[in-house]
Amino acid sequence: MTLPETSLAYLRTAARAADDKQAENIVALDVSDALGIVDSFLVASASNERLVSAVVDAIEDALIAEHDLRPIRREGKGQGRWVLLDYGDVVVHVQHDEDRAFYALERLWNESPVVDLGLTPAADASTGDAAEGAGSEQDDLHGAADPS
Repeated sequence: MTLPETSLAYLRTAARAADDKQAENIVALDVSDALGIVDSFLVASASNERLVSAVVDAIEDALIAEHDLRPIRREGKGQGRWVLLDYGDVVVHVQHDEDRAFYALERLWNESPVVDLGLTPAADASTGDAAEGAGSEQDDLHGAADPS
């Protein structure tokens, strides 16, 4: 994994904030080898538009408080279905459960290594069918350390 420590710190801060707001299926992917302009994606989902907004607000607040980091760009907040927060090296996607299942970002980027977020196993575990059809890969998509 070629992820810089700063990106890892941002991911973990954002993941903890999302988890604190009851986001589900929190996954981080190291896309640095596939994309030259971004180190990683954090993907989380929520069951309704209000919760999507609350998760996004919590992530923004935590990254400002802990790292003095503000998004370069924010897309989709008004709709509350899929919000993208662009922090340059780290891009955060918070999606409504239905949009998460439909767009399946984990499957799109399935060649990218999963990043260990350091969340508790209960927080890392899937509680929904957002990555439906992923089979045994599902366990690897929730912050588990890569055995290789």
